Order: sequence, then structure tokens, then C-alpha cells
Amino acid sequence: MALEFVTSFPREIREEHVWIAMSDGVRLAGRLWLPVDAEDDPIPAVLEYIPYRKRDDTATRDEMIHKYFAGHGYASIRVDMRGSGDSEGLLMDEYLPLEQQDGLTVIQWLAEQSWCSGAVGMMGLSWGGITALQMATHNPPALKAIIPVGASVDRYYDDGCYFVGCWSGETVGWGGVMFGYNGRPPDPLVFGEGWRKAWLERLEAPPLFLETWLRHQRRDDYWLQGSVCVDYSRIKIPVYAVSGWTDCWPNTVLRLMANLDVPRKGLSGSWGHMYPHFALPGPAAAFPQEALRWWDHWLKGIDNGIMDEPLLTCFIQDGIPPSATHSHRPGRWVDLPSWPPPGLRHRTFHLTDDGLRDAPASGGELTVSSPLSVGLMSGDYMPLDDEPLAAQMPSDQRRDDAKSVLFDSPPLEQELEFLGTPTATLTLASDVDCGLVALRLCDVAPDGSSSLITYGVLNLAQRNGRETPSSVEPGEVYEVTLRLNDVGHTVAAGHRLRVAVSNAYWPMAWPLPKRHALRLVLPGCSIALPQPEYRESDAGRTLFDKAKVAKPEAVETLRPEAWERTVEFDVESGRHVYRIWKDGGITRFTEIDLSFEAVTEEIFSIDEEDPQSARAEYRAVFSHARKGWQARTESVLVMTSSETDFLLNGRVEAFEDGERISTRSWDVTIPRDGF
Repeated sequence: MALEFVTSFPREIREEHVWIAMSDGVRLAGRLWLPVDAEDDPIPAVLEYIPYRKRDDTATRDEMIHKYFAGHGYASIRVDMRGSGDSEGLLMDEYLPLEQQDGLTVIQWLAEQSWCSGAVGMMGLSWGGITALQMATHNPPALKAIIPVGASVDRYYDDGCYFVGCWSGETVGWGGVMFGYNGRPPDPLVFGEGWRKAWLERLEAPPLFLETWLRHQRRDDYWLQGSVCVDYSRIKIPVYAVSGWTDCWPNTVLRLMANLDVPRKGLSGSWGHMYPHFALPGPAAAFPQEALRWWDHWLKGIDNGIMDEPLLTCFIQDGIPPSATHSHRPGRWVDLPSWPPPGLRHRTFHLTDDGLRDAPASGGELTVSSPLSVGLMSGDYMPLDDEPLAAQMPSDQRRDDAKSVLFDSPPLEQELEFLGTPTATLTLASDVDCGLVALRLCDVAPDGSSSLITYGVLNLAQRNGRETPSSVEPGEVYEVTLRLNDVGHTVAAGHRLRVAVSNAYWPMAWPLPKRHALRLVLPGCSIALPQPEYRESDAGRTLFDKAKVAKPEAVETLRPEAWERTVEFDVESGRHVYRIWKDGGITRFTEIDLSFEAVTEEIFSIDEEDPQSARAEYRAVFSHARKGWQARTESVLVMTSSETDFLLNGRVEAFEDGERISTRSWDVTIPRDGF
């Protein structure tokens, strides 16, 4: 769905930079769009509060949506968190209590402005969505409603990525991203005379985030702080939760719908980790118009019917030929009045030595001993690009299927449709004192091609919970429950449903210390697919209109984006190397004469049989320049492991006008704790 650019609005708009003082004197920088007559006709405010640089990194995206809100009668503002962009202070970690306190101060500041009616809404994608949920748990009087997009309710399970048994490979990458992001300078034209001092402090003071995360391998107070799932009842304002099945956090919408006791709505599409008006894969949604209706209802008191519409709207995607570059999923939108619906039915398939069957196996055992390279066709954990050529989606699963134990259904006589959380029950044992099981659900076409539907991973040491690892006794049989990621999917008649079981899933899950084999006891193995009742959505709803956004200021492309994504295999050594390279190009923001460049590279490598061969490397170059000035950071972060430890090696260098001004290095060893 192409965007419709809007240039004329009901309210004339002005834009300004604002400083917001925190209690300790640190000032946060904000980019504010405001109706010009707001002083005479005060209006509600909409806040997006993230650490991603309002002047360049998210500038175009911000302008498209915040200017759109402002043109319809809102004070819409993008604020850089402390220590990021043009804000003062230091960014020392994600989601710290200080970050939340700053957010509360910003909300109060907005409510007290002469142009504000006193009502504030908050929205955000990813970090911004999590922060919106966290702000809601504090219940500031001015905050009336939120829209979290692509967010998480559990910092350990999702944001920390321990749900995959240890670390998602891209969590290593995310630690590398923040490694480089933290060292970027404020804009001298905004920050003023002290910009260089502030830049050097950003380079020298913050810790290595990934080291902090790895020192908390249990679900301890570090993770529980800021995890809204600890007590959903703390949220007392309306919530409109949005995500997509291809996102890294596809489960949040249904969790919020099931656990909140406030006015709420949920929307789950086919998308990756992006706002749904331009997300891939499509179909897109008219998110700006839908968000505006939400704000109009809860911030202005307009009865526009949005709360008369269904609680939950989901996209049920049809099976398609597998491709890493698909940009659109066929399927249909459906509505549900509640979640979970009363009397939710499940279709159960049993794992037998004759494949997936309706009846349990009468006996039999199978051994799962996968090459450690299984998982290379999984696609990105966090698809972030709105360009199909980035090849972020899962590829044909046959390469991974060949390294897994497979259970296929017969060709389906009629289509099989399911929506919600598939859950597997497995009875198994490991031959050593650790174990990991990964289960993929696939749609197999008559030509043999295999498309990934969803997956789940479990570290057997976490079978009884994530707070304290449980010992794994070699040979002892355990019954475990494995929750797969939420999804809506239709397997066509004539296709087969496939369950693929492996004991490795690289680079999605870091390998456990020891090579091991799992013994599946088939009579205790099954998978249940949820089949709620729903009705097809009304195609005339605003949600399905063409998305409208404000036309952003012109930018100049000095170098276009480019991507490379390769998997190489050395036959002699048995080593696989998965490389993801992205040149974000060079973009010049003509109005402020600022050029922004970003080049990143992720390299994941592993041998087929040696868990200690796993290696993840992340490299990044970020550059900001205008006539007569350039600031550049170069960073590299490498993670490896031994049987007893995780090893981190990193370096970040900063250059001003080509001259190195700072170098900082890390060489860290962290004991493994249940992983």
C-alpha cells in the first residue's frame, strides 16, 4: 500500500526546537510540531520519546507522522532521551528508572504548557513502545492513552532475548548497535558550544550494554524492573497495542489483550519491526488515521465509534512460496470481540514415527542430533527495513529441514487455519547435562518447498521457569511445554503441515556449552494449534484505507542504500559463515545541511560439530557531516564462548575531521550461568 502524502491540513502548523529541563538540570531536546493557533485554542499533546536522533536518524519518519497529528489539532513532539541525539546527559543502559523519571517529567512539562489542554498521549515503536507501556505503569495524571507498537511486556523473555535459550544472534548485534549509537555526537548547531565535551563524555562514560545484559542471565530484578508483565494492573489507561507476525515481538498484542483490564484494542498484521503504514511484508494499514481516531476519542472526548469496533483485529496470512524478499502476504483480516475467546478450541497433531497424525503414537523414540548450523534460513530476528531487497524474511526451509527431525502430515484434504499461540508438548531426554530444543512449524507445498510459519526455542535448564536454572540430568526424561510465537496462518488444501525438531538454531540461539543429542519419546509429543471463532473484518473500516502521512521535507541522496546477505560453507573445515552487510547510504538533510551515513555488518560463523566455534561479530560506521565539519565513529564488537564463559571483545573509535580523538576497548570474560 503506497503512502498518500498530505500537504494541506485543518490546522496551520509551525515547527520548533524545545529544551525540557529535568530535575537534575539536564535538558532534553525535542522537535515540536504545533498548530499556530494553539495558544488561543489549547490542544492535547502526543509524545514519542526514544534515543534515535530526531535531527537525522528518524527525522523523515518523525515528520511524516507527527506533522500529520499536528495538522489535525495536536501538539506532537519527538524527544531524544538523555545522552542521545541533541539531549544532554548520558545514556547508561536501556529502560533505567532515571529514563522513566525523565519521561514522567516530559509528560508533566507538556501538560503545563499554555498551548496544551492538559491531556497527553504517548506512542512509540520498539524502545518507544516499551517506554509508553512503562510510563503507563506510573500513572501520571496527564497521560490519558498510549499506542505501543512492536513492543515487549517482558524485558527478559523478549528484550533480553533469553527466550531463545540464550542469546538471539541479533541481540549480540543489538548490543553492537548501541555500542556504536552511544558514541554519536550531538549536533553543534543545536547543542551549542559544549558539544565536543558532551561527545567525549558519551564516548568514555557509558558501559558496554551487552556486558551488562550478560551479567544478568537469570530473570532477576534487573529485568523485572520495567517489565510490565510483572503486574498488568498497574496500567490503568486505554491501550492500543500493535505488532506483526514477522516482528521479533509478535506475542505482545495478545498478551496485553488477555491481561489488561482497561479499554483496549489490538492489531496484529503480517509486518516486521516497523510502523504498519510502511512495514514489510504488507498489506500495510492506515496507522496514522487509526491513531488519530484513537487520540480524538481518548484525548479530545470525540465519540467517533472506534471503541464500538472489535477488540482485536488480526491478519491471517496465506501460505506463499518461500522467499527472503517477499514484500506482501496474501490473506484476510479478521475480528475477535475478546481474547482469549471463551471456549477456545485447538487442533492437536501428534508426533509419531509416521509423521503428524490425529492419534498419539503408541510407542517409539527418535534421536535429535542436529548440525550446529541448522537455522541459517530463519531470516532476521528483527526485520527493520522497508525494502524487499534487504532479504530479511525466512528463506526456503528445506536446507534447515534436512538437518532436523521431521514430522509431516498427509496432504490436507481441506485448508487448516489457526490464530494465536501454537503450543508443543514434548517428552524428551538429553544425553548430557544440558539441552536445547527448537521447533519450527512449516507449510510444505506440493512441490516440496517449505515455508516457515512460526517457531519456538527452549533451554531445558529453563523448563521450570526462568528465575533459577534447573539441573538437567543425562538420560532423565522430562515433559516440557514449548510456546511458539503467535501467528495467524492458513495452510492450503493439498499442502502438508510440518513440525521440524532440532537441538540447535543458529544464529537465532547461541549454542549451549556441550554437543548433545535429544531423545524424543513420541507418545508424549504433540502440538496444539488454536482455532478461535472470528468474523471477517469490514473492509470499509478506516484501518484499511490508504495510509496518509505529512509530506516530509526534501532530502538529497548522496549515495543510495545497498545490501548483501550471503551464506558460505567451507567444505574442508565444515564452517558456515552468515554475513549481513548494509550500506544505509548517505542522506543529506538539505534544510539543515547535515549529511548522515550508516554502514553496518554482522558476521555469524560456526562449525558443524563444535559449540565453542560460535562467533558473532558486529561492525558499524556512523558519520555526520556538514560543510567544514565531520564526526565519525567506527565500532566492532565480537562475542565468542568457551565451555565455561562468554567472551566479549570490543573497540570504538571516534574521529573529528579525519583525526582520531578517542579510542576505547573492552576484553571481558563472563561466566555462563545455565546457558
